[in-house]
Amino acid sequence: MSGKKGFTLVELMVVILIVAILASVAIPIMRGRIDSAKWSEAAATAGTIRVAVKAALTEDPAVVSNGDNLGTASVRAALKFGEKDLEGTYFGSADYTITSTDSANDGANIVITVTPSSAIEGAPQGTYILNNNGWNQS
Repeated sequence: MSGKKGFTLVELMVVILIVAILASVAIPIMRGRIDSAKWSEAAATAGTIRVAVKAALTEDPAVVSNGDNLGTASVRAALKFGEKDLEGTYFGSADYTITSTDSANDGANIVITVTPSSAIEGAPQGTYILNNNGWNQS
């Protein structure tokens, strides 16, 4: 050889093959993480709603009831949320429903159901529930 330095075509093809294999493994893992990150927005907001429901039940047990949707202005007002307080990137206020409350126990068991609307682009699919056992997919 006359002193030329560089990679051969075979070496470059092997590197491209390795990168393609790594990408094919990493992309599905990353997509799962992206959906998980989107649902963390819903979990944080559902936790805030749960605390507000607990506080409202302490003051007046009749202020909220099972099946109330946070898309309703009167429900948001009863929980002292403004019009845009529950609007996020992937979830809107109408995506949160108070499934059940235990008003006899000062709201010891409050269940919030989150189902993203299809109107918000990029919102993840499915339904999650926040209850005393934590954040679970239904």
